[in-house]
Amino acid sequence: MSPRLPRRRPDDQPRGIRLPPRMLEVLRDGAVELAPGADERLDAGSLGVALVIPQFRRGSGGHKTIADLVRGLEARGHHVMLWLVDEEHRHDGQSDRELGRLFREFFGPVEAPIARLEDDQRFGGADVLIATGWQTVPSVLRLPRARARAYLVQDHEPEFYATSIEREWAAWTYRQGLHAICASPWLAGLVGERYGATTSSFDLGVDHAAYHPLPTHRRDDLVLFYARPTTARRAVPLGVLALEELHRRRPEVEIAFFGEARQARTSFPHRHLGVLPPDELAHAYASATVGIVLSLTNPSLVPTEMLACGLPVVDLAVPSMLETFGAHAPLELVEPHPVALCEAVERLLDDLALRADRARAGMTLADQRTWEHAAAQVEVGLYEALRGAASAAGAQA
Repeated sequence: MSPRLPRRRPDDQPRGIRLPPRMLEVLRDGAVELAPGADERLDAGSLGVALVIPQFRRGSGGHKTIADLVRGLEARGHHVMLWLVDEEHRHDGQSDRELGRLFREFFGPVEAPIARLEDDQRFGGADVLIATGWQTVPSVLRLPRARARAYLVQDHEPEFYATSIEREWAAWTYRQGLHAICASPWLAGLVGERYGATTSSFDLGVDHAAYHPLPTHRRDDLVLFYARPTTARRAVPLGVLALEELHRRRPEVEIAFFGEARQARTSFPHRHLGVLPPDELAHAYASATVGIVLSLTNPSLVPTEMLACGLPVVDLAVPSMLETFGAHAPLELVEPHPVALCEAVERLLDDLALRADRARAGMTLADQRTWEHAAAQVEVGLYEALRGAASAAGAQA
């Protein structure tokens, strides 16, 4: 008799295999029907909003954006609930209370409670149910008692992956009829044109209480690089090559990396700042000469936070950045080439008048970016989702 193989429970899956919760269920059975009454909520000044979020860790820009938008929606009178799906099992053993404590510690205070989305019975319903990452879409499609569904899209997530089923599934999520509330007009255009989704957009805000000019000495020989190699779209190898060339040309210039807990190994000396809290980040931005943030897809939060502190920024002249900020933006937008990046940094190091002009224009742009305004734009998207659900229900009647 051949030996019997040990059976694994679902929660014993190898950590390397990440299965989006309810993906098989939604591919097999489709989306659950929406609850009636979307048309009755179109004139409501206060909505019940539920956001399904993926696992989180300290320093996650996507979750910081979610928290800032939640605060803005709460200030506008909406009732918000956060539901966690955790296909990585990162939060195993943590209670709902512990999840809430960690979320607020990492991303700031919100009134919204947070709970693990373990079964449908825990979910009490919502006027608008919102996916916030491609892994959360299957759960959103299968939850009952939602009058409308939407999708908070912060980037074009298929580009996060090489050729893989994850890439295919991420693209699939944009075709599921969720109204996409996108974190830039460029992203809204891409999702609408490529996938046929209805879209609206919002502008990423700046926490001006944290990021603003500070009465500290600004050096003329310090380059600050957002170096997060775990996020491939930040093009860290490109930045490292540019800074290697900068060090060869100007060894007296100090280079500092931030954004990642582990220190990067480079051929040139640099300071490792790690993952900094907002107050320390603002001090670093107010002390440096030039900031480098590289965005291959949708812009990061970091460039406008640097600009708000008066720090000139070098980024990439790619379609997302050009459409978001314009060809004559206060950022130095250059081709994705290490020598071009190096030379852009050198221009700002050498030209005090150019640095001052970029700093003034950057602060003007950042002043217009607030989370209050972003939440108002997202609110428009919530009502668009309700309007779409009401229209679909009317067409079926």
